[in-house]
Amino acid sequence: MKANDTILEAIGNTPLVKLQRLVGDEDATVLCKCEFLNPSGSAKDRLVVHALEQALARGEIAPGGTVVENTSGNTGAALATWAAVRGVRCIFTIPDKMSNEKIDTLKALGAEVVVCPTAVLASSPESYYETAKRLARETGGYYLNQYHNPANIEAHYTLTGPEVWRQVEGEVDVFVAGLGTGGTMSGAGRFLKEQKASIRNVGVDPVGSVFHSLFTRGEADTPHVYQVEGIGEDMPCGALDFSVLDEVFQVNDAQCFSTARRLAREEGLFVGGSSGGSVYAALQLARELGQGKTIVAICTDGGKSYISKFYSDEWMKDNGFAETLVQEAAGEVAA
Repeated sequence: MKANDTILEAIGNTPLVKLQRLVGDEDATVLCKCEFLNPSGSAKDRLVVHALEQALARGEIAPGGTVVENTSGNTGAALATWAAVRGVRCIFTIPDKMSNEKIDTLKALGAEVVVCPTAVLASSPESYYETAKRLARETGGYYLNQYHNPANIEAHYTLTGPEVWRQVEGEVDVFVAGLGTGGTMSGAGRFLKEQKASIRNVGVDPVGSVFHSLFTRGEADTPHVYQVEGIGEDMPCGALDFSVLDEVFQVNDAQCFSTARRLAREEGLFVGGSSGGSVYAALQLARELGQGKTIVAICTDGGKSYISKFYSDEWMKDNGFAETLVQEAAGEVAA
């Protein structure tokens, strides 16, 4: 009998899928790396298993102990899955802009969830970062600290990068990934550059986040709230190595949501808004580069976490995206 001992052994080996209908005849090839097909539904499975198995082996997490983390939902789902297998308690802090589906998923997996305000500075005691740190101190739990943990970069350098390279067999010109913690781009992007120095690494950042200004000018603009989940930050992150990047491409909420909705309806790829942002950037680059080039875009998570949000026409209208729906109906890309 051939069977995995646990669901954790099913992580990785996600497929590359070539876009057919969203690219033009004269465009470069766009390949979507379907990380949403990992067991817990996102690329974060790779980080969690890589980092927490090491911490467990070092004795930093005791059997039956506690792990605390601040999450936008995906790392929490991955960590809760790992915790269920390993018999560990987990406590998560999550910003209040995140979907109810994400919060309910964490609870369904047995996690304790503390919802924190989005519209506060990262340094505020109320922020989901500082609340997680406090809870880790109070419980004596292990704090993963994904935004600054070197294991975040290592996971994607040792797992994601080599996997992409094997799949493309060296035929890749641009690597596109959303910038959340920065670990995917910093790790996989570094590995790919080492294999082929000419690869162009493009990070995707939402308007309102600080990464674009940090990359282009070396100082952060004042952050402001945006709707798309899972990418962007209001502070520098230790897991983001800017030296790996060639470009930071800015996207807005409408572009992220519209592209994700079109991916579902025209390509059968049911993805989240951050994936929509990455593919939006990839599509613009595909038109710029033209035939004969290949772009790989990371699709971080799936669409089921956002059914009550941007996949709902009513939510889109209520949140100021009525014009986006008109453009979408006309087969146009959101402005």
